[in-house]
Amino acid sequence: MKFKRILAAVTAAALCISLVACGGAASSTSEATAESAPASTVEEATTSPETAAEGLRVAGLKGPTTMGLVNLMDSDDGANYSFTMYGAADEIVPLLVKGDLDAAAIPANLAATLYQKTNGQVEVACVNTLGVLYIVENGDTVQSVADLKGQTIVTTGKGTTPEYVLRYVLSQNGLDPDADVNIVYCSEATEALSQVQAGKATIAMLPQPFVTSALSQVEGLRVALDMNDEWQKVAGSQLVTGVLVVRKDAVEADPDAFEEFLNGYAASVEAANTDLEGTAALCESYGIVAKAALAQKALPECNIVFERGEQMKTDLMNYFQVLYDADPTSVGGAMPADDFYYGV
Repeated sequence: MKFKRILAAVTAAALCISLVACGGAASSTSEATAESAPASTVEEATTSPETAAEGLRVAGLKGPTTMGLVNLMDSDDGANYSFTMYGAADEIVPLLVKGDLDAAAIPANLAATLYQKTNGQVEVACVNTLGVLYIVENGDTVQSVADLKGQTIVTTGKGTTPEYVLRYVLSQNGLDPDADVNIVYCSEATEALSQVQAGKATIAMLPQPFVTSALSQVEGLRVALDMNDEWQKVAGSQLVTGVLVVRKDAVEADPDAFEEFLNGYAASVEAANTDLEGTAALCESYGIVAKAALAQKALPECNIVFERGEQMKTDLMNYFQVLYDADPTSVGGAMPADDFYYGV
């Protein structure tokens, strides 16, 4: 059987814009603003008979949710799969629904939404990225969440995951998000950072790897709080950003082959966390991050993991419950049932 890798035609976009959605809701925005392949090209690549015979068809977005896949993509075993990279999550959704894709590395809440949209025909196979949101400050006043009282925080993602995370962490620490803190929402991370640069604000909540880039741009800027740590303190579980979702019919067609893919994925994640230089170079060459040097600095802060089984289920259920309580539509209108969690 002849195998090949399919990569959508993408261009390296400005990194500062591309990372807004790493910590945002997948349903509203992507991990990148890079130009993706024309729809006709994607359609042909994912539905042709040759491609259909190539094994698992996997999609990813530019940013942390795909950085853990890149070593598998570049390996000999990676030739057994078709990898396609897209510029926006909403490009992936219809392809998964129609069965033109088998699996995708996407933000977690989108996976829950897809479960509802497909009447339970997709499941989550693993968590691939934990929290990537950080509170940064141009100053030294914030040492704890309590120190945010009376402060202005500029951020992105109103009505999406960043807002839910911030409001939950604030409220669980005894702060009223509407009265004790002034939250200013911007359309992009670059806009939020510009407020700090202009002195209009000193505190921002931003995603990785944009944080790494921002630290080099603003003198005196520092990471004040890791929102993954703060979430874990109050929720008792990890803050989840990205997952791998898969169609159940693709797994049922060849369960052993899917397990083999997951084993390769786990090894790829391990390499992403140990071979920073090599992984960073691949991230640049595949257009996932604009520059290898920045990717190498950011990788340790991107919380790339391979988590499956009961731990995956626990972390996701706790995360989804918070989102559901804030806005049921953020997880598709209902909490996913047990059959959503692969292998549990």
